[in-house]
Amino acid sequence: MLELQDLDLQLDQIAHKRKSLPEHAALAELAKEKAVVDRELVTADTEVGDLRREQKKADSDVDQVRQRKARNQQRMDSGQVTSPRDLENLQHEIGSLDRRILALEDAELEVMEKLEAAEAVQAELQKRADAFAGRQSELEATRDAALKELDEQRAGVGDKRATVSAELPAELVTMYQKLRERNGGIGAAPLVGKRCMGCRMELAPSDLGKFKAAAADVVLRCEECGRILVRTAESTL
Repeated sequence: MLELQDLDLQLDQIAHKRKSLPEHAALAELAKEKAVVDRELVTADTEVGDLRREQKKADSDVDQVRQRKARNQQRMDSGQVTSPRDLENLQHEIGSLDRRILALEDAELEVMEKLEAAEAVQAELQKRADAFAGRQSELEATRDAALKELDEQRAGVGDKRATVSAELPAELVTMYQKLRERNGGIGAAPLVGKRCMGCRMELAPSDLGKFKAAAADVVLRCEECGRILVRTAESTL
């Protein structure tokens, strides 16, 4: 019975180790940090996309005005326009187009500067996201290796427990399991001297006398905690 109790405690310890692996906490914390970076990266991706479209439009606007200016300049240079008034109007329009081109180029440059800054932020965030992903893979590999080792230990202890349990009366094992559930995982404890090692209480002389008179196959129960008491060479009986 005490061997069964010891094996169950080993299984409890293995289960606790599985739940409390440091990699679990590290992965949870990493996931929080990564989620923040991922959200910021989505925002950065959106901003870069918007600015690239804005730059494309700015490039197109400048190109259209330059083409219009070139057409007007060609008309003037070709001699097709002979009317002084029409020539004056063309010169005036070309001057307006020059000013428009300068304004558009300034706007284009501003967009390019914003895009460059946004792409730098995007690249840094992507670098951090990639680092998080690499760290996550490392932690998962370490965690999985630790879990595999613990699972192998659990399987070995479980096989031993099955063998030990099969050698005990089924009714006794059932009682023991119920007591374990009620008493924090300890369903059976040795009687050392006059003390139950489950609750650490010293038994009354009357209880000790009753236990001493009991047959070897009688299941003893601690009057204080209800656990199964197992006689040992150190029991005062």
